[in-house]
Amino acid sequence: MRRKWIVLTAMALVAAMLSGFACGEARGTTDTDAEIEAMLSGMTLEEKVGQMMLVAFRVWKEVPTVEDPTVENPEQAEPEAVNITELNDEIRACLHDYHFGGTLLFAQNCRDAEQVLRLVSDIQIENQKGGGLPMLVCADQEGGSVARLGFGTTGPGNMALAATGDPQSAGAMAAIYGEELGLLGINTDFAPVMDVNNNPGNPVIGIRSFSDSPQAVAAFGLKYLEGLHSADTIATLKHFPGHGDTDNDSHTGLPCIDRSYGELNAIELLPFRAAIQAGADMVMTAHIQYPQIEMQTYTSVSTGEEVFLPATMSRTILTDILRGDMGFEGVVVSDALDMAAITDNFTDEDVLRLTIDAGVDMLILPPITDTELFRRNMDMVDAAVRLVREGAIDEARVDESVRRILTLKQKYGLLDRTDFAVTDERIAAAIAGVGSPEHREAAWDIAQKALTLVKNEGEAFPARLQSGETALILFADSCASRVGSGELAKQLLEERGALPEGAEIAVMANTADNGEECVNAANQADHVILVNRVYSAACLDPGTGDGFSTAVFDEIIAARHAAGRPVIVVSCQLPYDAARFPDADAMLLAYGSTVMRAVPPESGEGSAWAPNLPAALCACFGEGEANGNLPVDIPALDGDYAYTEDILYARGVRTAEADGEA
Repeated sequence: MRRKWIVLTAMALVAAMLSGFACGEARGTTDTDAEIEAMLSGMTLEEKVGQMMLVAFRVWKEVPTVEDPTVENPEQAEPEAVNITELNDEIRACLHDYHFGGTLLFAQNCRDAEQVLRLVSDIQIENQKGGGLPMLVCADQEGGSVARLGFGTTGPGNMALAATGDPQSAGAMAAIYGEELGLLGINTDFAPVMDVNNNPGNPVIGIRSFSDSPQAVAAFGLKYLEGLHSADTIATLKHFPGHGDTDNDSHTGLPCIDRSYGELNAIELLPFRAAIQAGADMVMTAHIQYPQIEMQTYTSVSTGEEVFLPATMSRTILTDILRGDMGFEGVVVSDALDMAAITDNFTDEDVLRLTIDAGVDMLILPPITDTELFRRNMDMVDAAVRLVREGAIDEARVDESVRRILTLKQKYGLLDRTDFAVTDERIAAAIAGVGSPEHREAAWDIAQKALTLVKNEGEAFPARLQSGETALILFADSCASRVGSGELAKQLLEERGALPEGAEIAVMANTADNGEECVNAANQADHVILVNRVYSAACLDPGTGDGFSTAVFDEIIAARHAAGRPVIVVSCQLPYDAARFPDADAMLLAYGSTVMRAVPPESGEGSAWAPNLPAALCACFGEGEANGNLPVDIPALDGDYAYTEDILYARGVRTAEADGEA
């Protein structure tokens, strides 16, 4: 039977005072250190291992086991998947029994402010019923393209923040995220991203990075860190030691960065080092091979080939470099252990053994999306306990991690929390504060400051729509889901009196079947705004399924030029398509296009305030300016639409001004 924490703490504290307190004082140990040691010495092995586990209850889907006598053909069953927005009996029992150190929320868990507040409260209360400590409640609320809340304020992402040229923008936006998370009971943000996006072909970081300059990433990342801390939110640097120079995604494969420690020190590690010196509390690992640094190999369970241990499993990287060379004393958390980089190559038991031995303090267990994964999570926790008992995992290593976790929780006042009940006052505060008009206005202002006009020939930007004229906003197939942002821009222009009487704006999306229709519509319009979205290098190539709309856009630009009329192109994600449309008259970069179909609160559930693209479209019609600066170099493309070593638009300048075009 598990003992209650109040009994554990009292008994262990007495023991510590009698046997070792004097020695602790001789080492400079504080009262807080003594309290942590007392708690640690009174914990069972199961409780210590539980503190190292971070569980994510994402989706509940009943998957019958083969042994289930009530199911005739379990492999043919089609269970219903239900988003976990409230706890069921199985999850309550799990929380009661396992004493997890933390939990991670995803979009599936988040419907509205009151629901999330109640869910978080129930998780904490159920955990405490079993004698558990208050949990770290985490979310990936980076802003921009990675934001787990489907409501509230999703401001400009990191690259847009850097495009403002003002690191205070990062601090202001992060403070808003921290405040809104705190109102919901979420105490930990898996942000900021400190990766340097020095590979334009990177398929997973991109606009999540501030810049391809390590100095810029450090400057904006430190202000972001400061903003979260100002809201009393635990921040998490990611993805150590750097995910910016990869050409594949660790969600789907095992990336490799063939750099020496000296090379990493000069670029990738610079922002992390600065943030650690500034007091960062948590660092998230990267599932990436660094063969010049970690040379130990492992036989992949899926291919039989030898792979290098990724950073998440590298003692050289996490203990020798991160802790030894860089002096980090906080909590190291793994990236999610369900990513293909891990699951395709390692057994569950070896994942536990290698990550803990390397120096990981908290493991993000595979997010639960069905009952099979639910059982697997519990099996992994049980296996970790067994491996410690068998000596395969050193219990002293476990103690190191739990000590750091308890110290972090103590620092943020979590160990003193006993009341997580939801009150009317907390509900009212959450509803009023999450996505407040003040927060939305701040995000809109920052999104406008980020807009970067790299080209503007013949003063094509902005389109000067007159009474009785028509304009077309045409979305590439790669951003067809963003069409609602065009309708929203129309609404905002009307509300602000920026749409002349009798003028009309049509919004449509290109598909594989309507290319001719799009060209005809563009030829008939007085003004044309083409919206393009690049999320991978394939989007630049008209011969691919991701990039076929670029050929339609080329045809539209040529046809309008033949008629003596200009075209504005808006880049709404990775800015590297600025090089794809050399004949466009104006090129505007927005650095983000999270779907937002209506203006809150009229939008209802599932529509956070994400202003990048609507702000860009409004600016195309003169409602707002474009004064941003390029946070990355834009390489020229070759004849096959591949990146070259030549820089077409250089980081740090507004090219339109520099060329005397604006």
